[in-house]
Amino acid sequence: MKFTFVLLACLFAVAFANEEADVVKEFREVNKEDFKYGYELTNKIRAFQEGHLEDEKTWIVKGEYEFVTKDGKHVKVTYTADDYGYHPKVEHSE
Repeated sequence: MKFTFVLLACLFAVAFANEEADVVKEFREVNKEDFKYGYELTNKIRAFQEGHLEDEKTWIVKGEYEFVTKDGKHVKVTYTADDYGYHPKVEHSE
């Protein structure tokens, strides 16, 4: 679960480093064996993450986040994280 909080902190840092923004949508559900959360900001930053315990020690996490760069390019990162590491897929578009 520590990984989840670190990633959440990083995503919020990215969101607020670019500019001030208001929260449009936000939700979170945290249980003993699974979780999910998401948010969307007025500056077009959006994130969603969910995870579950596969066994007593192993979290399987997947999610995505997206934003628009200062030069107007849309970036979307979809990822999974498991015992083998963090596996991102990055998409760029105009």
